[in-house]
Amino acid sequence: MPNSTIAVTGASRGLGAAIALELATRGFTVGCLARSGGIPDIEGASALADRFIPLKCDVTDESALAQCFSELARRTGGIDGLVNNAGIQMGGASRAFPTADFERVLRVNTVALFAACREVYPYLQQRNGGIIVNIGSFFAEMGAKGNVAYSASKAAIGAITRCLAAEWGPHGISVLNVAPGYIETDMSRGYVGSPEGAARIRARTFTRRAGRPDEVARTVAAIFTEKIEFLTGSTITLDGGHGISL
Repeated sequence: MPNSTIAVTGASRGLGAAIALELATRGFTVGCLARSGGIPDIEGASALADRFIPLKCDVTDESALAQCFSELARRTGGIDGLVNNAGIQMGGASRAFPTADFERVLRVNTVALFAACREVYPYLQQRNGGIIVNIGSFFAEMGAKGNVAYSASKAAIGAITRCLAAEWGPHGISVLNVAPGYIETDMSRGYVGSPEGAARIRARTFTRRAGRPDEVARTVAAIFTEKIEFLTGSTITLDGGHGISL
């Protein structure tokens, strides 16, 4: 599927930047949707600048999403896939967690993700099929203290993935959920880099370490590169065994 066009939300940094870079390295044209409106802020991106199409977008603005997909399709001739990576994490004790914060997390992580899937659907249909990869989290299956909103938002992504795969499979559209565990990014560095967090991750993962952004990026890129049509509706957990460790 190289030489195709893939849209990536939250592509400016973290996992999104790593995913965009890996896709570009493999020959894809990457529409980089981010509030900053620039190319991925990651080493190696500038050398592949001609493969990136920066698109300024707040994913919670549905009209902006629609306009970005329209612009991307206009500039490249069509859209072949989407990576829904944009997300936020807001934690705190559930007994005092504000409803507004709970709604904010779901708005960014879940509602915007669904809207992006819906808005990109016509472009994938025009290509007689395509792939959507949603970035979930192993927290969807965990009892994570102080993370009720984040965990709920990521659990919903699994359900959205299954339902869209069922609806859109007959149209040649595959929908998958990649659910990372602890990955060394800005979002998790405080915990991953702390003595307590690092010790817990070493104890619970079979790899005895946190994951790297490039490992998630290569997993996502492999899905687009291989284009296995029979692989759809599934959650691919990428956590070093953390979620199944005793």
